[in-house]
Amino acid sequence: MKGCSCCQNKELCPLASATEGKAGYKGRILLMGNPNVGKSALFSRLTGVHALSSNYPGTTVGFTEGRLQLGEAAYRLIDVPGAYTLEPTNEAEEVACRILDEGADAVIVVLDATALERSLFLALQVLERGLPTVLVLNMSDEARHKGIEIDEKALEREVGVPVVSTVAVSGVGIKELLRAIGEARVVIPHHSSNEERWQRIGEIVARVQRISHRHHTFKDRIEDISVHPLWGGILGAFVLAISFLSIRYIGEGLINYVLDPIFDAFWLPLLEKFSIALGGEGLLHSLLIGSLIGGEIDLEQSFGVLSTGVYVPIVMVFPYVLAFYTALGILEDIGYLPRLAVVFDALLHRLGLHGYAIVPNLLGLGCNVPGIMATRVLESERERFIASTLISVAVPCAGLQAMILGTLGAYGLKYVLTVYGTLFAAWLILGRILHAALPGYSPELVVEIPPYRLPRLRGFATKLFFRAKEFFTDAIPLVFVGILIAGLLYESGIINVLTGAAAPIFDGVLGLPPETAGPILLGFLRKDVAVGFLLPLGLEPHQLVVASVTLSMTFPCIATFVVLLKELGVKRLLEALAIMIIAALAAGGALNFLFSLAH
Repeated sequence: MKGCSCCQNKELCPLASATEGKAGYKGRILLMGNPNVGKSALFSRLTGVHALSSNYPGTTVGFTEGRLQLGEAAYRLIDVPGAYTLEPTNEAEEVACRILDEGADAVIVVLDATALERSLFLALQVLERGLPTVLVLNMSDEARHKGIEIDEKALEREVGVPVVSTVAVSGVGIKELLRAIGEARVVIPHHSSNEERWQRIGEIVARVQRISHRHHTFKDRIEDISVHPLWGGILGAFVLAISFLSIRYIGEGLINYVLDPIFDAFWLPLLEKFSIALGGEGLLHSLLIGSLIGGEIDLEQSFGVLSTGVYVPIVMVFPYVLAFYTALGILEDIGYLPRLAVVFDALLHRLGLHGYAIVPNLLGLGCNVPGIMATRVLESERERFIASTLISVAVPCAGLQAMILGTLGAYGLKYVLTVYGTLFAAWLILGRILHAALPGYSPELVVEIPPYRLPRLRGFATKLFFRAKEFFTDAIPLVFVGILIAGLLYESGIINVLTGAAAPIFDGVLGLPPETAGPILLGFLRKDVAVGFLLPLGLEPHQLVVASVTLSMTFPCIATFVVLLKELGVKRLLEALAIMIIAALAAGGALNFLFSLAH
């Protein structure tokens, strides 16, 4: 179960203690720790609830809860957002503090065994709260591989609470942890200053940890190159180029050799029989099958719920979405994304952000919704507003990219590159403008760099499955609704009224026929489907470029709109929408002007 991040509504908030008894729980246990110490993997082991885990900080921005069975008693286990300190420096740490302030029957503090000194700071702060606590030394296998040996018993004597070593991804130590939770102890609260804590940490580490000499390995050298100012940039460009080429070829392969043949062999014949049964015309035929092109059903252009509504999301969009999340999942689990954040830090500071904003932007290339939600890892409201607006305006989701490739690819690569180049230029220029116009500053990048790790097949497959499932459950119903509404608008003539009202702008500024107003306005439901609506209009290639850019940059789709409202609030959302419309008209108008010079 996914919880809210703000706890503003106590009646609905799952944290409210009044609901503990009603759900049959004996109490609640908190799972805390720094970002990227394996809390999500440990949570899945303890509860069976699939929490997404990745090899970069900030996977758990909100919190997740599940049921933990200890003997005859059931407890609510809450995976608290990752935090480095209980003196909050960002939204995730604020949420963590609020959850801890609500109290708990026990707290499991997860430590990174490869970075004991850093992890102990939060652990000591939790112990000072006087709650029953257990410490978990996770990733103990990696620590051994690095020559780090930690004496569990000695650490237990130092901190006064049980200590258990685990490897969450493989399940090592989970039984011992379950037993230790029942033995969680309270230490006498002693509030210390930060200086006193660090002094205490130094003493503890000196007594419990021993490090053996090891040589610099090949992996160490790769890690060093990854964050080098020059070679890291070259490596980053190479990784991104390979990733996007892979997405393209995997997507095209699935379309051409798997899904298209299946639809031609099975789905199209069924629709043809259904079309004949409906008499080949009429309102019901128009809504379900769509228009007949040359007397036949065209799965791309007929625009019925059962023709285009099924074909576009499943055959034309889903392969690219699946390929994108495959590539992103590999980069996440290997641990490359934080290094990319370091490499891009200088560029992003010029846009009022810091390097870690590259992660939400990359997520936005799959779907804007998780991209905007991931902006919570940014420290200030100013940064979150800039990043969310840039993602909504200039970061096309995988579905939209698939349709842009499918629509413009046939006319040549230059038209596709013009769209991407315009969006990238808009991302840079708008970022610079917002950075100059908004008061405040962008803080320095403070990000944990995890070691490179081989992705675990099970965790990788689980994450990919849930992301693919979200596409089918969240996106496809909206496609059906969008095509149904579009059909009704066309049949009722309303679309003609809208296009007439928007004609001066579309004709005068963008150089587009008034009929393009309908698809661009329908982009509010699904932008990828809206691009498909441009196909029957017979636009010239340069007009398709202008329309695609304008459509990409105007209103966010409805799912993104809801998330923007939740993350930014009404006032900031309205400001972002105004920016989107102005930026879209400016970019579309500039492109139209440049194309007119070339013709």
